[in-house]
Amino acid sequence: MKMHQQIVWFSFTLLFSCHGLAASEIAGLWKAYDDAGKPTGYIRILEKNGEYIGVIEKGLPTDKEAKYCTPCRGERKNQPLIGLTMMQGVVAKADGEYMGKEILDPFTGHTYRVKLTLKEAGKTLLVRGFIGMSLFGRTQQWRRVENE
Repeated sequence: MKMHQQIVWFSFTLLFSCHGLAASEIAGLWKAYDDAGKPTGYIRILEKNGEYIGVIEKGLPTDKEAKYCTPCRGERKNQPLIGLTMMQGVVAKADGEYMGKEILDPFTGHTYRVKLTLKEAGKTLLVRGFIGMSLFGRTQQWRRVENE
């Protein structure tokens, strides 16, 4: 009887620890919101060789025409927003925290360093763009898209 209880306890513990690992990953589809809380589009975060990138996967259903990164510089100038890599060089730093080399604001063309923090068991991602120190920046909330 005692052995049976240990097996049940081990299975229960394993199930919840694996669930926690899945929730602590930033990879997946996220609905992005601007500073005012209005949705702006969908970002797919992908992991490749230990680094994460963010790609604009789709706009909103209300978008009537294709949009382009007209204010962007360099190779991103006038590129379609759909499929554009807008975040790169992101690596895990601590449980639920990530730091990145760059995030693009496709509406202004400006790039910033980025800090990502998972909240609400992996359902919310705080996305902070900043210049220099994280103290000088702004934070937006993205929501994980369930049942992609």
